[in-house]
Amino acid sequence: MHVVVNAAMSADGKLSSRRREQVTISGDEDFERVDRLRAESDAVVVGIGTVLADDPRLTVKDSGRREQRLENGQTANPARVVVDSKARTPPDARVVDDEAETYLCVSENAPVERRMDLSNQATLVTAGDDRVDLLRAFATLQQHGLEQIMVEGGGELIFSLLDDGLVDELTVFVGPQLIGGRDAPTLTDGDGFVENYPELSLEGLEELDDGVVLSWAVQY
Repeated sequence: MHVVVNAAMSADGKLSSRRREQVTISGDEDFERVDRLRAESDAVVVGIGTVLADDPRLTVKDSGRREQRLENGQTANPARVVVDSKARTPPDARVVDDEAETYLCVSENAPVERRMDLSNQATLVTAGDDRVDLLRAFATLQQHGLEQIMVEGGGELIFSLLDDGLVDELTVFVGPQLIGGRDAPTLTDGDGFVENYPELSLEGLEELDDGVVLSWAVQY
């Protein structure tokens, strides 16, 4: 399995404002880059916070790319994965529509009623007691044939994946905005590292949409 984290952040490292509302950081060129990455992936992964805040569909936008996937023997869209410990995904969320297969990673303590309601719309992956055990969950996803994984956030999930040593690449669009705010989400929220910091090896730099795309290999 190869896991690539892709995100867009402001020049001061924020994913959105302190209100946790969606902020447009990149432009059309970066949207095209992200769509290409989705089309090249077996699955697109987000945390429940992203689902609740943005209600994303996580599908490939370009029809030509969807057609190319079909010609390659793949589904038109990659699978969608939501890391959702308490099974809080709304039944009417776009991420569980019929545009693509969806996996919900939940914990053992997720309410049974919620899991039953969602089991008709998604494949449930149960791993961990109170929180999703990402190592076990991703091993199950790999057993389902999902090898090329694209993670689109948010910061809590990205930190947890890095903490578990699951991230191979980090690609970030850094936009020409300053958002500020001590409570605004950052690229790697969570508890934070106090030792054994993951190190990054710069693999690429590209100017795009008045910002820059930085690509790193992650080293542990």
